[in-house]
Amino acid sequence: MSILTVETRPFDDQKPGTSGLRKKVPHFQQPNYAENFIQAIFDAADVPEGGTLVVGGDGRYFNREVVGTVIRMAAANGFGRVVVGRDGLLSTPAASNLIRQRKAAGGIILSASHNPGGPDGDFGIKYNVANGGPAPEGVTERIYARTRDLSQYRISDAQAPDLSQPGTTRIEAMDVEIVDPVADYAALMETLFDFDAIRAAIAGGLTLRFDAMHAITGPYATEILERRLGAPAGSVVNAVPLEDFGGGHPDPNVVWAAPLVDHLMSANAPAFGAASDGDGDRNMILGKGIVVTPSDSLAILAANAHLAKGYAGGISGIARSMPTSQAADRVAAKMKIGMFETPTGWKFFGNLLDAGKVTICGEESSGTGSDHVREKDGLWAVLLWLNILAVRGMGVANIVHEHWKTYGRNYYQRHDYEEVDKKAAEDLMDSLRGRLASMAGQRFGTLVVSEADDFSYKDPVDGSVATGQGVRIIFSGGSRIVFRLSGTGTKGATLRVYLERFEANPDKHDLPVEEALKELIETADAIGEIRKRTGRSEPDVRT
Repeated sequence: MSILTVETRPFDDQKPGTSGLRKKVPHFQQPNYAENFIQAIFDAADVPEGGTLVVGGDGRYFNREVVGTVIRMAAANGFGRVVVGRDGLLSTPAASNLIRQRKAAGGIILSASHNPGGPDGDFGIKYNVANGGPAPEGVTERIYARTRDLSQYRISDAQAPDLSQPGTTRIEAMDVEIVDPVADYAALMETLFDFDAIRAAIAGGLTLRFDAMHAITGPYATEILERRLGAPAGSVVNAVPLEDFGGGHPDPNVVWAAPLVDHLMSANAPAFGAASDGDGDRNMILGKGIVVTPSDSLAILAANAHLAKGYAGGISGIARSMPTSQAADRVAAKMKIGMFETPTGWKFFGNLLDAGKVTICGEESSGTGSDHVREKDGLWAVLLWLNILAVRGMGVANIVHEHWKTYGRNYYQRHDYEEVDKKAAEDLMDSLRGRLASMAGQRFGTLVVSEADDFSYKDPVDGSVATGQGVRIIFSGGSRIVFRLSGTGTKGATLRVYLERFEANPDKHDLPVEEALKELIETADAIGEIRKRTGRSEPDVRT
């Protein structure tokens, strides 16, 4: 075995987005493309000599090959140990947990999250730092700067180990430890939740269905829900991770998880339903006859977290991304705990969690989690819901309606316009920003703009500032519209429009969402000039 230095040239398109670098698989398959980005991570991350690296991914097409490349490059770049999930598999929250448990210098997670897989699908590489969370902007900026002047990378000429066999092998001066990807994570969940209570509720008739969408959470959900908690075999469906996710789109929402939604709306529906995404960090929660919005789920989990043993002493605070509805704010106010509004991206929660300012965090894009790891965690949310159901002895719909009665209802919807012409989307946002100063006081139907801004955030822990995080149009009475471009796509631009209206009157809590938001939807098109600038008369996805 020997270490090779390979000459290369920079690529000009390796700027990380909201959560790492994401491109189509053929793009990553270009000679040296993945290697360049991996080397840039190692050069920019200031990894101590002999440090530990955690590696794994969601099993999508090209995962195994890149895991092998990371191992061989880590051996050539001074790491002392690499911890790898068996078969190259690790859910994102499980990887975060391993980084923290092993006191690793960091981790490389291979995933494009909820994006489609397969030979022509999407792929991604993300670096997580020593606290287990996504690299903060300062680190990703250094990585990007390094990609632009890279002239060589280092790699061992050794063959990558057989990833199917647990145990420890050696490459160069580095140990390669292949571990069960589920065991450490499942053990962590047992410390947080009352498995005895959940097990008893399931034995007593609490029925459930979990759709793993042929993605990474299949093995985790099967082990925890069926084997440890006693749910009948077959409660977890689409449980085998596939390189192309079975031809599906592993995004847990009403469009891509429609079979699950249809089942929960049917006469023979189970009491509880859930789904997770490609890498296991997102969740969808349903009950018989009801789909719980991610924003409502965050608020309900925060209000009831004390029912789980891991949070029995209460929570210190809540954080949400700016586009997420303000439902959780009302919970924080009643509990007299801190409430933090951050930009989109889980990396912005890391400092708050590390400083003990918050315990539970959430994003409207189906992501919730707590201080147990530094990533959002789909299965964690499912288990907390099950813990709440087991203790309260109520159905999902009853819990949701009781929550609205106590706190009021935030009617909420997100409209995604996917693969929009990038320039048209950017021009739309620029036009909005150019009109912000004059927007206050303008009337649109019954809506009057009280304030409008381009959201910026100053981190209360380290003082770092993030600007240009999304345009907010706030109306008298608290309704609002938010416009922002997503950083998770790989083609064109995704324009996301968020619509929110608060309703305190319990007699108006059961309106159809489209009816409750009708005026806001019309106003969003008028203010954003969406149809005029993009040619789109309807969003591709409503969630």
